[in-house]
Formats: sequence, C-alpha cells, structure tokens
Amino acid sequence: MNLDRRALLTKGFTGAIGLVASSSALATNPDFQFVMPPRAGADPLGPQPAAPAGIDPQLFAKAKAALDRHAARIADREWLGIVDYNKRSDQERFSLVHLPSGTVEQFRVTHGRGSDRNHNGYLDHFSNQVGSLATSNGAYLTANRYHGKYGLSAKLHGLDWTNSNAFNRAIVMHHAWYAEPDMLSQHGKLGRSEGCFAFARRDHWHIMNRLGEGRLIYADKTA
Repeated sequence: MNLDRRALLTKGFTGAIGLVASSSALATNPDFQFVMPPRAGADPLGPQPAAPAGIDPQLFAKAKAALDRHAARIADREWLGIVDYNKRSDQERFSLVHLPSGTVEQFRVTHGRGSDRNHNGYLDHFSNQVGSLATSNGAYLTANRYHGKYGLSAKLHGLDWTNSNAFNRAIVMHHAWYAEPDMLSQHGKLGRSEGCFAFARRDHWHIMNRLGEGRLIYADKTA
C-alpha cells in the first residue's frame, strides 16, 4: 500500500513538473497568446463598438442591428440616418452618420401631430395606423424622389411591423416652413407634420444629397 502511494505521488509530482515546463515553453513562444475565460455574464462577442459622439448608444445599437437585419434591401451602407425622438423638436435630433469615419452631422426634424397631442414639442407615442397623423418608429428605406407639395421629396418604405404602412400613408422626407429656424424664436419648438420627416430647406437639401435611394433611416426612442 505504501509503495502504491509512493508511486502515485511520484507520478503526480513528475506530471506537475512537466506541466510547469510546458507552460514555460508556451510563455516564451512569441506566437502564444493566453486568453482568459469569459466572466460569468460577459458578452461572448466582447465589447461592442461605442456610438459616435452625440448619439444615444442604445439607439445606435438598434440602428446598426436594423442595418444588418435589412442588409439585402440596402444599396449603400456608407450613410445612415438616426432620429432620436427622446429629444424635443427644438433640439438637433436627426443624426446623419458617416459609418466609415464615424463622423456625425445633426439637424432638427419634425414629428407628426398625432404623436404630440399637447403640442409641447415632445413625441409622446408612435402609431402605424392610417389616418393617425403620427410618427412611426422603426427602420425606413429611402425610395425614389419626386416633386410634390413641398418641392423635392423622397418616398420612404417602412421595413418593420411598427412602420409597415409608411408608404401607403405617404410618409416622406421633405422641407417645410414649419421646420425653419425662425419657428424656434417664435414658438420655442418646430411645427408638426402629418407623420413625415420635415426639415428646414437648407438642411433638407444636404440630407437628400447624402441619403439617396436605398439608404436606411432609423427612428425611435429609448425611454
């Protein structure tokens, strides 16, 4: 019995020496990289990319997920529009993001009158119903341009169940007098659309030049 125990102890001690030697060899190997196992609850994909400055990280993550989810329908991923409807209409809440560089330009944009029943400048709810005059949340695909009531405009397709009626509701991008900066000095907020994304004329032209047909706009709020 004592001999067996001595043999087992000797074998275990020899194995430990081998393990230490093997570890030392790996540590001196320039190609060896020791990877710590993930902590409990850690994201297996590792840290996620931070949002560009000025954009809510949660909203940016939702927009990027939509970009991937609808990739088959998106012709160009260079520019992305993100609308943060947590913000009041007097704030620059439409972010035009250049994804390769991470640069951001921000503009004011309206929301629908059906989403702001107290006309206090805040969007209080979304609706996808025809006739609601409200803003719908979700991913939008920019479609063909046309000349309408407000001049050059762009049609939009709703890609999610929350905004699937956008095209039938004629939800578009256009400029409007009630989105001009002088509305702020007069009323402290922008006017309301019928669910469309309305901009000041100068901003509208710039955005239209960046978000041509086949680009994504993501509109939502996180609170």
